[in-house]
Amino acid sequence: MDAETDADLPDLPDDWSRALVLMAHPDDPEYGVGAAVARWTSEGRDVRYVLATHGEAGIAGLEPRESAVLRAREQRASCERVGVSSLELLDLPDGVLVEGPALRRDVASAIRRHRPELVVTLNHHDSWPFGGWNTADHRALGRCVLDAVADAANEWVHRDLAAAGLAPWRGVRRTAVAASPRATHQVDVTAHLEDAVASLREHRRYLEALSDDPVEQQARAVVAMSTGAGEQLDGRGVVRFEVVGG
Repeated sequence: MDAETDADLPDLPDDWSRALVLMAHPDDPEYGVGAAVARWTSEGRDVRYVLATHGEAGIAGLEPRESAVLRAREQRASCERVGVSSLELLDLPDGVLVEGPALRRDVASAIRRHRPELVVTLNHHDSWPFGGWNTADHRALGRCVLDAVADAANEWVHRDLAAAGLAPWRGVRRTAVAASPRATHQVDVTAHLEDAVASLREHRRYLEALSDDPVEQQARAVVAMSTGAGEQLDGRGVVRFEVVGG
């Protein structure tokens, strides 16, 4: 999407006070919405993260139990960089998330616990805006998030949640899908690009396993690509979303 097209996208509405970021793995928010989260928290908004897995299958050569502890620690440090104090990991199995009622229930439960007005998730489509096949976990989790927003509001779906004290929550105004090839809205994040770099940089061990390039170089390249701010991060940066509902 070029700069002219970006300028034509309407701003994501700001008529909310609490957002819940629901994604599959540690580092997913940093690859998708870190700069936007930094802007929102700087404005005094309450942003919380719920991640489906510990990302234990994400580092080649590192045993999953050790990886899970490491990646959770890196994610907590990353959250601090963008003002997020609430992080919950559901401990579902990394790499084999399955779209269906069980995953929808877990996500609906999180929505009822945190009671957001804005739900944010990562691209659930088959491919990314820049091409390339999306992963199974992203597709499964993202699609279940869209369904679970309705489930969370329905008193007759997942009745055990109400029995456990989680009343239906009908307060979600819209769901914003980050890194979607069908973007409809945007958030200007020009003032928060360095925050996004700092948050992604905290995933040091993960990034070291991905590439021989220096961690700082990788983090800056990801933020440049995801916001369109240019290689030197000296241009206007936006985070784009496909907005569902509202």
